Amino acid sequence: MPAAGRTHILFDFFGTLVDYSASRTEQGYPGSHALLRGLGADLGYADFLAAWSAAFADFDRRSAEDDSEFSMTEVGTAFLTDLLGPPPAADDVEAFTREYVREWNTGVRYLPGVPDLVRDLHRDYRLAVVTNTHQPDLVPGHLAAMGLADYFDAVVTSVELGWCKPHPRIYAATLDILGIDAGAAVFVGDTYRPDFVGPERAGIPAYLIDPERRAPVPAARRLDSILDLPARLRTRQADDDRLTGSAR
Repeated sequence: MPAAGRTHILFDFFGTLVDYSASRTEQGYPGSHALLRGLGADLGYADFLAAWSAAFADFDRRSAEDDSEFSMTEVGTAFLTDLLGPPPAADDVEAFTREYVREWNTGVRYLPGVPDLVRDLHRDYRLAVVTNTHQPDLVPGHLAAMGLADYFDAVVTSVELGWCKPHPRIYAATLDILGIDAGAAVFVGDTYRPDFVGPERAGIPAYLIDPERRAPVPAARRLDSILDLPARLRTRQADDDRLTGSAR
C-alpha cells in the first residue's frame, strides 16, 4: 500500500516509460523528403534535413525563453512557408507533419518490464503521464499500443496546455485535472530540470532515472532504472510510517 497521503504517481513518458532517439535526423526521413519534393521544394535529402533542423531549432530557442510549447503544425507551417513561398494548405501541412512523426517514431522502443510495472503499480496508486510533446495524439497512441491506456487517469501534454516542463503551470494543471494537491503525488522522469527541479518546486517529490549519477539529486531520489521505482516507494513508505509512528 502507498505511504500515507501518497495516492498518485506522475510519469514522464519519453526516456521514462519508453526509450527513444531525440534526434531529428538519424531515424531516416525518405517519406517526408518525398512529400516535400512533391509539394515543389527542390531540395536534396541532406539539405532537407538541415533546413528542417534549423526551423525546429528556431522554435526551440523561442520556447526555451519562457517554456511555452509549440506544435508540429506550427513548425511544419513555418517550414513549408519558408520553402514554398505562399502559406501552404492545411492538408499539406498535416500530411507532411504526420509522415515526419511516423518516421521519427521509428526511434521509439518499448522497454521490457514496463507494462508489468505499470499494472503492478496501478493496484496501489492512481497513475498519470505528464509529457512534453509537439503532437497531441502521440503519447496516447503509444500507451494504447503498449496496452496501457486504461491504467492512466490522465495524459497531460505540453502541446495541449501550451506550456512545457519545467514551467509551473503544467504541474499545477495536472494536479487540478486529477483533483489532488502536490502532497498526494510523486513524479518520476529521466531529465533533471523538467522531471526533478520542476516537480520539486511545485511541491511534488520527484525521482530521477540517472544511472550515470550526473544530476545533483539525493541518493534516495535517484533510480538506476524505472524498474527500481517500486522498491524505492516501499522504502519511502517505511520511512513515512516510522515518522508517523514516532509522532503519535
